[in-house]
Amino acid sequence: MKTLRLLLFLPGLAAVAWGTVLFAEYAFPLRPDVFETLGWLAGGPVAHDLLVAPLIGAVGLALSRFLPERWKAPVKTGAVLTGVLTLLAFPLLWRPFGGARNPGLHDADTLTGLLLTLAVVWLGVLAAVFWPRKGSGCCRSL
Repeated sequence: MKTLRLLLFLPGLAAVAWGTVLFAEYAFPLRPDVFETLGWLAGGPVAHDLLVAPLIGAVGLALSRFLPERWKAPVKTGAVLTGVLTLLAFPLLWRPFGGARNPGLHDADTLTGLLLTLAVVWLGVLAAVFWPRKGSGCCRSL
């Protein structure tokens, strides 16, 4: 097991070293946009650790405590999919033309697409909750 961990650790360490070299090439000589980049690189993990992770932990704990057993797995799945889909749509919701142009992506209404997708996810959650389960005793075989 230690050998496997070492084999997984070494490429990761090499990637960090290569990223450091590339960032050093970008950052020196120092310019104002380098400090903005450092703020962006540090701000993501800090915002995640101080805001997002505690919020998600509290929501998960509340779902575990208060939902009936039949609802737990579908609602948790729906919550995870909601988070992932929102995270993917966030850059285009925040700044519609912030990234490189991608034909077919920027000409769509991102908010409407996200809301429709989330509606499908939560309809699936409701279907999973209310769909009769085999062996649950709710329906008799004919």
